[in-house]
Amino acid sequence: MAEKQFQAMQRVRIKDVAREAGVALSTAALALRDDSRLRDETRRAVRDAAARLGYVYDRSAAMMRSGRSHTIGLLVCEITNPFYAELTAGVEEALDEAGYVTLLANTSESAIRQRRMLERFREQSVDGVLIMPATGTSPSLIDELEAWQLPHATVVRGFRKGAHAGPDNRTGMRLATEHLLRLGHRRIAFLGGAAKNSVSTGRWEGYARTMAKAGLSTEHFPCQTDIGEAAMLVQDLPRSGPTALVCFNDSVAFGATLGLLRRGLTPGRDIALTGFDDIQESAVWFPPLTTVRVSPRGTGQVAANILLERINNPQTPPRRVMLEPTLMIRESCGAHLRAEVRTA
Repeated sequence: MAEKQFQAMQRVRIKDVAREAGVALSTAALALRDDSRLRDETRRAVRDAAARLGYVYDRSAAMMRSGRSHTIGLLVCEITNPFYAELTAGVEEALDEAGYVTLLANTSESAIRQRRMLERFREQSVDGVLIMPATGTSPSLIDELEAWQLPHATVVRGFRKGAHAGPDNRTGMRLATEHLLRLGHRRIAFLGGAAKNSVSTGRWEGYARTMAKAGLSTEHFPCQTDIGEAAMLVQDLPRSGPTALVCFNDSVAFGATLGLLRRGLTPGRDIALTGFDDIQESAVWFPPLTTVRVSPRGTGQVAANILLERINNPQTPPRRVMLEPTLMIRESCGAHLRAEVRTA
């Protein structure tokens, strides 16, 4: 009995699905590829017809016919970081809307693992790759991907050439530092940014240039993007230390908050804090975190669309997009206390 059912299923062809759904053969093929050009109702009707008939779409055969797998490789450097989790969601949303499936891999900041994953993606015949380069990645990686004729784009972290989408880190950190200067702080330190990559370099330069323009010295307390490590570092800072901290990202700022609270200090009242990224938890943290908004989900969507452009129009120059940041002023910087004093 089971063998007869299997044989019956094998005899079902895409033309049978088209007839069952009442659509043209070409429409059925597009619907089974989840092509976004079709209406949702049409795609749903074809999928329902395929389910009733027991039809399974043969993607390998479709790839041989079209030359495309409709899969994209996504390399994340630090998947446990909330920022990258939100960014990944944005990438997947944009690719799903375009009818692509995402293959996700985490490099854990290992250039060796990154290389291995890229080779695996190539073996899987992905149509392109989105890369958040691991710290220490050589810019020659872009030349190698070009030699492979594999469409690619970098996201957040990048190099001087190639398709890219990411926040304007220098401008974002300048906004945060200028805000603290306007609040009257003169001893402002940079917390985090221990790993050397394009993001940490850009954020440090935004801070350092703003301090230099104000005629002030810089201070750097490096640590990894780890709440516990940042908390311990801040907990051990001397009482005569900085009056404000611009943190490399929100996770570092969360750790700084805990470190201050353990010392009996109130963030925003005793020491001002700013973060960077504006991940979802920032607005509900205690105290709510003043931070630089760069929209990780939106960044992922832009990066995915830039890669799709490279796939569909490989001869056009690679597009590079720097997303403008916005300073979100909340309680951790102490601005609300100064406003209360002015209105008293």
